[in-house]
Amino acid sequence: MTRHIKRTNVGFTLVELLVVIAIIGVLVGLLLPAVQAAREAARRMSCSNNFKQIGLGIHNYHSSYNRLPKHGSGTFVPGANNGYTPRAQQNGGRLSIFVGLTPFIEQQPLWELISQPTKGAFNWVAFGPHPGHISYEGWVSEIPSLRCPSDPGSGLPSLGRTNYAACLGDSPFRGSWGLYDRQFNVLDRRAEQTRAAQRGIFVARQEVRFRDVLDGLSNTLMCGEIATDLGDLDARTRPKHDLNMKAEKNNPGVSQVPIGTPRGCSSHPDLDPTRPQFWFDDTNTLTVFEGRGYRWGSASPVFNGINTMLPPNSPVCLFQKGETGGVNGGTNLAYAFQRTGVLPPSSRHPGGCHVLMGDGAVRFITDSIESGNPDNIPVAIMGTAADNNVPGSASPYGVWGALGTRASREVIDGEF
Repeated sequence: MTRHIKRTNVGFTLVELLVVIAIIGVLVGLLLPAVQAAREAARRMSCSNNFKQIGLGIHNYHSSYNRLPKHGSGTFVPGANNGYTPRAQQNGGRLSIFVGLTPFIEQQPLWELISQPTKGAFNWVAFGPHPGHISYEGWVSEIPSLRCPSDPGSGLPSLGRTNYAACLGDSPFRGSWGLYDRQFNVLDRRAEQTRAAQRGIFVARQEVRFRDVLDGLSNTLMCGEIATDLGDLDARTRPKHDLNMKAEKNNPGVSQVPIGTPRGCSSHPDLDPTRPQFWFDDTNTLTVFEGRGYRWGSASPVFNGINTMLPPNSPVCLFQKGETGGVNGGTNLAYAFQRTGVLPPSSRHPGGCHVLMGDGAVRFITDSIESGNPDNIPVAIMGTAADNNVPGSASPYGVWGALGTRASREVIDGEF
């Protein structure tokens, strides 16, 4: 008697296999955004912690010296044109707040390198040459606590990058040199203009103390986050340098009348309407060597400054060509990066950026923060009550502008 044994095939049919693969694909598709979000949340927390370390360093610095680190410190040759004096002999007073902070943010070896003369091919003086000199080891060093993990920028054509910058207030005028000229002479006209317009917690080449912050440390920005340039014509990181927002001369040697508004930058015709975060290819931007955050040691506003006229992640624009003047009063684009202008903070985080308050608290400010009237001319020495920009007035740029001033007595209601 023959027995027939029925064999059962164990396995998936082709249809079942395809269904399983499809289900796995859907689950992976649902999971990946969550993984990416978790990674960005971790990077954002690390970025915030770096800022807290900077805030602690600034407060420790103030406790040690009874003043904030100067934005625009360094060496210079008295009576010489420090824009053109050989850079191996001085740095022209162009060092950022972070140079003095290095020993307070666990960078003592770097501080010792920079603060001492260096013998070698160039025989650098103490505190080094101009902070854009690629041959100087101090300026090409990367400081981990000055980098936000969300920002992928690295390497040349930048030197040592920074994702954090000093807050210079709510007006651009005299934001680069302050009350000094290139020979480091204090001019009455410049001093008057600087006092009227430079209302931030940091003022170029001027000592500021916590006692000067009459608005309260918890209501005043000390620093803001900036995204570094990736070479892609991002309007937030590659500054345009011909914004028509200069201080027009009225009575030469006495006063200047400001013209132009922040709106000229945020709605500039050189912004690509199909990609509004980017400039057109032929836009008059700075060079590939002068992107935002490219030199941690430099006090130039492009590299290490923000102001509170336009909200976070808005375009960056500098004064019109020739505003600072070149040799013999002409246009000198080689020094365009030293100009000031509309310098909002920015970041690679979605929806906003971090800021450091005067009391050391780190806040996340959204792109939609109330920022007043972008058609208002910034506060300046020749401002008028009719134009809402007279010296000493409340910031015309809403809550955002008010956070940038140290002693304008604005009232900030509610959370921001």
